[in-house]
Amino acid sequence: MSPSLPQAVLLVDGYNIIGAWSCLKKTRDSAGLEAARCDLIEAMTSYSAFHGYNTQIVFDAHYQNTCSNSEVITELLSVYYTDFGQTADTYIEKACASLRHQIAASLVSRVIVATSDRAQQLMVHGYGAEWISAQQFCHAVKATVCHTYQKSQQKKHSKSRFLANSIDAKARQRLAELRMGLG
Repeated sequence: MSPSLPQAVLLVDGYNIIGAWSCLKKTRDSAGLEAARCDLIEAMTSYSAFHGYNTQIVFDAHYQNTCSNSEVITELLSVYYTDFGQTADTYIEKACASLRHQIAASLVSRVIVATSDRAQQLMVHGYGAEWISAQQFCHAVKATVCHTYQKSQQKKHSKSRFLANSIDAKARQRLAELRMGLG
């Protein structure tokens, strides 16, 4: 991504996504909520890096008596745990409201919110943010993973597994002549 282009911001409603993605629900149910959070963070690390999104995953502490906490995972990814009594929805709405001014000033190119909470989708849309449902987001993340895998496989494998196919035709002809004793 060119440094002169304004960056896109992706806000992810963490528990909403965990509850909507079957793979994360299975992890949550078998290995616990912390494991599901870790899997989501890992997926977002790759997704954010691939797309160049400044991503923030937001988890509620709505029913836990804790203070807000933020954790920087990479240059493009951070995780935010809300204050006691604050929902992820409230945090995301406030973030969209403040980012609206950055969009107007061309400091941020776009704001995307990943959630399946319909009321949340309507609210953030009012602030000029885009939204993507949890299922659409799951497909986008899977497509990115597949695309990244295919690109890495193309780099690993040449057109053929034979060395002779990676050299030019003239050299291949010369090698054939040497094999037949003509050279």
